[in-house]
Parts: sequence; C-alpha cells; structure tokens
Amino acid sequence: MAKYAGARTKPVFCFSDVVLFFGGAFMSLILVWSFFSFSSSISPNLNVKTDESTTCTRGIDMRYDPTDPVYFDDPDLTYTIDKPVKGWDEKRRRWLELHPSFIPGAENRTVMVTGSQSTPCKNPIGDHLLLRFFKNKVDYCRIHGHDIFYSNALLHPKMNSYWAKLPAVKAAMIAHPEAEWIWWVDSDALFTDMDFTPPWHRYRNHNLVVHGWPGVIYDDRSWTALNAGVFLIRNCQWSMELIDTWTDDQTALIYLMYKHRDVYYPKVYLEGEYYFEGYWLEVVPGLANVTERYLEMEREDATLRRRHAEKVSERYGAFREERFLRGERGGKGSKRRPFVTHFTGCQPCSGDHNKMYDGDTCWNWMIKAINFADNQVMRKFGFVHSDLGKTSPLQPVPFDYPDEPW
Repeated sequence: MAKYAGARTKPVFCFSDVVLFFGGAFMSLILVWSFFSFSSSISPNLNVKTDESTTCTRGIDMRYDPTDPVYFDDPDLTYTIDKPVKGWDEKRRRWLELHPSFIPGAENRTVMVTGSQSTPCKNPIGDHLLLRFFKNKVDYCRIHGHDIFYSNALLHPKMNSYWAKLPAVKAAMIAHPEAEWIWWVDSDALFTDMDFTPPWHRYRNHNLVVHGWPGVIYDDRSWTALNAGVFLIRNCQWSMELIDTWTDDQTALIYLMYKHRDVYYPKVYLEGEYYFEGYWLEVVPGLANVTERYLEMEREDATLRRRHAEKVSERYGAFREERFLRGERGGKGSKRRPFVTHFTGCQPCSGDHNKMYDGDTCWNWMIKAINFADNQVMRKFGFVHSDLGKTSPLQPVPFDYPDEPW
C-alpha cells in the first residue's frame, strides 16, 4: 500500500512544486514592483531611501515617531515667514525616511489650507456664509481623502488680508512634511464639482499651479493674467524661496513671473483648461443648464444612478469622466461642471463688496452655488435641495433618480 500510494502521489508532488515555484516568483515580482512603486511615487525633488521591510501596505502609522533628530528638533528653525528655511528638501527627505509608512501615496498627498479673519463678520449673514463655504471645503476633502487646516488667526502682525495666506501656507508646509502639495483656497471660493480631481500628472514637473494664461502675462502684461485666490504649491525648497520673495498677492506674483521669467515660469503651471478658479459672474448663471446635462448623463447610463457609499465616490467620478467627459475642456459653455467658483469682489464677511456688484446678487448667488455643490454631497445621503435658492428643507431622492421621477 505504501509503494502504491507513493507512486500515485509522485506526479502530484511535482505539480505542487511547480505551483509553489511560480507562486513564489509571482510574489517576489509583486514585492519588487511595490518597492519601486513606493520609490517612484515620491516628489521629483526628493530621493527617499526606503527599507523594503518597512514599506508594507499596513497603512499610515500615526503612532510611530522615532527619537532620531529631525528638523523639528532644531531650535533655529521657525515656522514664521520672516526667517527663511534652508535645505528644506533634505529635511523633508530625512523625515520621510524615518517615517516610511507615509511614503506610499506621497506623490500627490495634499493638505488644503484656508482661513478667515479672527473677528466676527460685520455682514449680518457673513459668518453663516463663511461657515457654509468652509463646510464645502471639508466635504470635498473628506470625499477625496485630503487633510484640511483652517486658520482664523494672523500668523504675522503686518501680513493681513490678502497677505495672511502666505504665513499659513509656510507653516503648513513645515507642519506637514508628509504632504507633497499645499492647496490654498480663499474663504470665498467654492468647489462646485465635488467629483473632479486635478490632473496631477500634468503638474509633475511644476511647483506652483495657478489659474491663468501665459499670453496675458507676457504679451498683454495685465494684472488680471492670473488669480492667486486658489493655488497648489509643492512642499519643496523652491516654494519656500518663492514665499520669501512673494510678499504680496497676485500682482506681485505676476511681477515676479514677468521680471524673472527664467527663474519662475518653468516651474509655474498656468491652468487655463478648466475652471481651476472660475469667476462667479461667469459661472453661476449657467448652473441650471449644467445640472440638466449631468442628469441627462445619469438617465443614459444606470451606473451613474446607482446608489453607493460616499467613500467610493471617486469611482463614479472617474466613470463619468471616461464615459461622457473625456477630452472635454472646462470653461464657459463646457459640458463640465465648473470646478471652483470664486466670489471675488463680494466680500461676504465685511459686506464691503465691489461697487460694480449688487450686494443681494452676491449673497443670493452664493447660496445658489453652495446648494448646487451641496446637492452633489447630500445625494450620497439620500437628499437634495429641490430649489437651489433655498437651503432647506431637503427632499428625499427616489430610488432610481433621475430615471424615476419625483
């Protein structure tokens, strides 16, 4: 019986060896691929050394902070804007090497920064509006996995109003070495496409992304060539040096790009292919038409009508992008939702809006745009604003909406 059993099992034993061999080879390939993926997913400004034994896919370890000295232990390094930071790329590189769980996904890891004044608003509805603008940013960050920092204090006594963003951005860069990008968004700017994600690959070789047009800067020499109310800035030494030089708002940035084109322009991406920052008077009147276009997409494809968890929203945004919006540029008349709508000149907190606008138009159109964006969020919770001009009550959404009528 023993010989018989041995004769019968011998071929099976060889087959098992083959399976084990190829299985081991496959797993080795996966490990090598994972290592190189982690190594290649770091900032182009960094060359982080990784240890294969610590780059497992166990997720970020927020309780691990070794005692090895890093820049946080240097008493000469300050968060303030009046003292430059030197060797920042090396400082970040060392921190990441000591905290390897933050390396996977580091390439586009983003911290959003926004803020407002430290005192109550003079405009009676100003605080309410700012709260809803902030909720909108929190919603967008939650959906897309970004951290967010809100500053309502001046971090430099002489840098208020437009200038207040720069100290906050620099402090965020130092406080978040794990983040590759800092995304500043003005308090009166609003995400009006909650599904859209920036085309990160397009910015791979750039350190600053801002809405604008090269021809308007270098040919027309206009101060309206870009708007610095919304910008992405890479967490690197180049950006630290830019902040040290850029001590004013957008006019100073335009001046730097014009006077020192060879220094700044190669690393600045002027985004004009979609509403990275759209002018509210151009955007809001078309929101009803945009809503209908997106509902029509959902009527055409049941995948977009399917109810789903908020955590997987990006899957459906990517599906819509591939199915209906591929190659579609943003901007006026586009099928796309406007990505960011900026109520520049309205001054919702002080109420001291630009005289070319009517105050009621500012406030009413803000509510309309906020509810337009909020519908995209609340839809995941089973409700929508049936009237964009009214914040509440919300209406329950039918099961197969919009194919199933109200």
